[in-house]
Amino acid sequence: MKIQSAKSNSTAAVTAIILNKEQASDPKGLSKEEAKYLSAQVGAGKDVVSFQELGHHRKFYVIDSREQEADILELWRGHGKDLQSLAVSIGSDKLHIINESGNTAATLAFTEGAALANYQFLKYFKDKKEKKNSLDKIFVQDAKLDDSALLELNNLVQATLLARDLVNEPVSYLTAEQFSKEMQKAGKQYGFSVKVLHKKEIETLGMGGLLGVNKGSIDPPTFNIMEYKPKNAKNKRPIVLVGKGVVFDTGGLSLKPTPGSMDEMKCDMAGGAAVVGAISAIAANKLPVHVVGLVPATDNRPGMNAICPQDILTMFDGTTVEVLNTDAEGRLILADALGYAKKYDPLLVVDLATLTGAAMRAVGSYASAIMGTADQEVMNKLAQSGFKMWERTVQFPLWKEYGNEMKSDIADLKNLGGANAGHISAGKFLEHFTAYPWIHIDIAGPAYSNAGQSYRTKGGSGVGVRLLYDFIKENYTR
Repeated sequence: MKIQSAKSNSTAAVTAIILNKEQASDPKGLSKEEAKYLSAQVGAGKDVVSFQELGHHRKFYVIDSREQEADILELWRGHGKDLQSLAVSIGSDKLHIINESGNTAATLAFTEGAALANYQFLKYFKDKKEKKNSLDKIFVQDAKLDDSALLELNNLVQATLLARDLVNEPVSYLTAEQFSKEMQKAGKQYGFSVKVLHKKEIETLGMGGLLGVNKGSIDPPTFNIMEYKPKNAKNKRPIVLVGKGVVFDTGGLSLKPTPGSMDEMKCDMAGGAAVVGAISAIAANKLPVHVVGLVPATDNRPGMNAICPQDILTMFDGTTVEVLNTDAEGRLILADALGYAKKYDPLLVVDLATLTGAAMRAVGSYASAIMGTADQEVMNKLAQSGFKMWERTVQFPLWKEYGNEMKSDIADLKNLGGANAGHISAGKFLEHFTAYPWIHIDIAGPAYSNAGQSYRTKGGSGVGVRLLYDFIKENYTR
């Protein structure tokens, strides 16, 4: 998929024309009959009016002045998805978006929705060429829109689709070591460094959480360090992004039931994928910000010498943890990464993880659960980016009572809290390993879908990439 600017009408079979209400009431460049029809439809309250002749589809969109309201931006992304569907349904390889309203936010939202909706994961189909969507170019015509804005959007879309690809890969391909290779490929493509620590180095560091979870697997773990540090970085201390990288989660000896519980567990590295995507977008668009990404990676299986309930592990920072449930493994590997993040003296640490079913039960698939120790102003800014990008967040408390649930009788901590509010007690567990401003994002709900939602296609959603990119760009690059 290529997004490119256009100065005049293309030969696209589908053209979208975006107008404000005044323009729609007195449209230019139409026949008298068309102008009369459009004006009448707008007068009747319609904001989408279609024309079709000789295989050419024109859709007029009438927008209001609420340029930056989140729900309006999302409505426009949905219109972009509808345009993509129309183009594919008639076999068109081009879509032309013309905005005459002067509202550039609309142009970007329409284009973003169409580009994201066109995503497919076809790698394993024998007839992938036949299944491939016809649409491969989006022409954008907007006199008020700088070409650099389209390039930025294109890079952000591609980074989001990279995250989707990673989430959609099965563990038969995407082992921890292959996940590391994909990060290295992204680093070379987008311009950031990648250092991969292998099992012996992880053992030397004493990352007992990552090593413990990996004990049931024949495939070794990796610990991945990505870094983008431009010379013009505005922040003297880095922002550290931490992503859970469990490439498949069986639950270990606390085996998940299936179907319904294990079937989608290739997505348990979606937090790690989001970190890869976010740093890729930041580097591709050359944002002046120093960012580090940490992704501990392994699968969680019940074989070999798998950890057992009541085993005790020693984390990277020396904390001992009693394992009461081997399916609460994400927090074990994140604990090592959060402890490791201290060495950077970070300005802020944000971790993303498909961590708990409790988060999904709390907010469904429409939002991520967040909590943390960062200033409330910072938490609010993350929430603002969530609404803007429609990757919404809901904040939960980290009261000390939840920490009491994580106390063990025979170790410093246990990895399982009470029966209720499991997403909060998991966050409280993670808080123990932080000594800096920190935000935890539990993306268990929106990370993966069996049905798809608008331009979020079936499978991996790439959630977190656009959220982090906007949050960092708007708050740390000026």
